[in-house]
Amino acid sequence: MATATEPVEDTADAADAADEADDEADDDADDDADEEDADDAEDGDDAESDRPTRRARLEQEGEIAADYLEELLEIADLDGDLDMDVEGDRATVSIVGANLPQLVGDQGEVLEALQELTRLAVYRETGERSRLMLDVSGHRAGRRTALEEQAAEIVAQVKESGEQASLEPMSPFERKVVHDVVAAAGLKSESEGAEPRRYVVVLPS
Repeated sequence: MATATEPVEDTADAADAADEADDEADDDADDDADEEDADDAEDGDDAESDRPTRRARLEQEGEIAADYLEELLEIADLDGDLDMDVEGDRATVSIVGANLPQLVGDQGEVLEALQELTRLAVYRETGERSRLMLDVSGHRAGRRTALEEQAAEIVAQVKESGEQASLEPMSPFERKVVHDVVAAAGLKSESEGAEPRRYVVVLPS
């Protein structure tokens, strides 16, 4: 059964995996800025008054996604509850309450594909592209924590050596986490390479 949690306001993430063909396959940090500019242009002076409407739209995305995922779990005879939320400018849905490695994959590739399918299900109902974020069994949350620690170590290394450092290839979601940590530390980073071998380079100040 799908259950909903209270929406949470947070800083917007940059676009992630299902936007690879459009915004996240490019440099994640630049794409995020482009999206925020587009949002500002769309909202204009009515940004504050539009917020409830926008939140309602994101909540609707979460409900559509939860219905789709609930049906998928029933078809696959898998256990799991669904939590829906709103974080910043995107809906989030998490499959919780069960360990489902088959929906994650060794490197999260199954989760990325499932997220894309879920976004397509939302698009089919709303006619609008979705930036919904999907998590399964806390995989993204755990990966985020590990990446933040790794990025902090790389930042310290770059500050000490004064030389740039490259990380291993990552998904758009993972690269975004690293970009955020680097920016918070006062350094710059950029994405290089082509999918699926795109990676982050941390630059000295």
